[in-house]
Amino acid sequence: MSRSDFLTKSLTTPTSLAQKAALVLAGSLVIAIAAQISVPMFPVPMTLQTLAILTVAFASGARLGVAALVAYLVEGAMGLPVFANGGAGLAYMFGPTGGFLLGFVVMAYIAGLAADRGMARKPILGFAAALVASAALYVPGLVWPALVMGVEPSALLSGWMAPFIAGDVVKALLAALIVAGAFNLRKAIR
Repeated sequence: MSRSDFLTKSLTTPTSLAQKAALVLAGSLVIAIAAQISVPMFPVPMTLQTLAILTVAFASGARLGVAALVAYLVEGAMGLPVFANGGAGLAYMFGPTGGFLLGFVVMAYIAGLAADRGMARKPILGFAAALVASAALYVPGLVWPALVMGVEPSALLSGWMAPFIAGDVVKALLAALIVAGAFNLRKAIR
């Protein structure tokens, strides 16, 4: 499938730089809002960020999805309260969640690449891609606290990963259903 297959191009073809910039900013805003919907957990909160990242990347493809994520990170680095629970700034980015913030870029790329290949149109393929993207998030997410904070592997698995797996599976399924449903709705309207 061609690049014209992802959702945003299906609804409105972003041909100008201004249109692409608007999609990137809208994506970063969706991610920032989702970051504020959280369940307090230690050491990192459970948020809807991953659902938003998967959905934005599925809807816009790898390039615009990653651009939206990079814009989100730049906004946070500049001090805008876009991270979980209103977090912001470089100190926040280098804290316990730093690896997950970096992993969000990888997550957006994998989900966007799946969208570029037409996988987001089918719920099962989208779900599989979302699971792979979600799993990839844990690599930098767990390596960061191990290297920077000296957290032991057993603590990483029991406290930084295990409590979040079920939620990540549900969010992967929701993202796949939302985007595939939007494609089907678009097709039905035409």
